Amino acid sequence: MQVTVKSWHAVASWTWTSEDDVCGICHMPLDGCAPGAPGPGDDSPVVWGRCSHYFHLMCINTWLHNKNTCPICRRKWEFARCAA
Repeated sequence: MQVTVKSWHAVASWTWTSEDDVCGICHMPLDGCAPGAPGPGDDSPVVWGRCSHYFHLMCINTWLHNKNTCPICRRKWEFARCAA
């Protein structure tokens, strides 16, 4: 049996590595601190939205004081539920 591919659509795969990714709001490394945070880690956690975008918790909370949308895709912001 011979199969001829007439067309195809490539799909890219993307993964997050904290070594080279930055917060979309403050542009600081995700594994570092948000501006004004006392320290990295628990003091400056990274949170995801249902839209799959992620930011430092302090940054998205500051953003949400004025807007209710994701800073990247402008969809209504909803925190993603933890998979526990």
